[in-house]
Amino acid sequence: MVLQTPPPPSISPKQMNLLRVIAAMAWADSNLADDEVDVMLDRFSAMFAADAPQQQALRKEMRDYLMQNIPLSELIPKIQTAAERELVLRLGYEVICSSARTPDESKVNAEEAAAFSHLVELLGFAPETVQQIQTDALSSSDLGESLVDSLVRRLEDFMQT
Repeated sequence: MVLQTPPPPSISPKQMNLLRVIAAMAWADSNLADDEVDVMLDRFSAMFAADAPQQQALRKEMRDYLMQNIPLSELIPKIQTAAERELVLRLGYEVICSSARTPDESKVNAEEAAAFSHLVELLGFAPETVQQIQTDALSSSDLGESLVDSLVRRLEDFMQT
């Protein structure tokens, strides 16, 4: 049986690329919880659609794409600008640092660390740039902002530039 790709959501290609990279990093440990998906869908649909009916339709469209686990190697070549690449690196790091699967597990597990290393490799940043982005991401998380709030704020800021 051949799986068909759902029609793309009614968002720009730039928004779609960022959404898919974030989803790929969230899938790094093979665990994407329904409540995490619901929160992301609520926030992103509110950001990308003007009214409640459009938001509901967009939620359904984006859910299909969030549930796909697309390899980073297919997504990163679509990230075109240096600003987008830095945003992807930061958001990817924030995603893997957001939670542990169990209380005894560290925030970043082996699968997530490997996915982040692969992301860094694909983006081609210098180690000092990666370190600076990680430091900035950690300092933002110390301010008490949730992962989804941080993602939405950064995407909103980026889309306005």
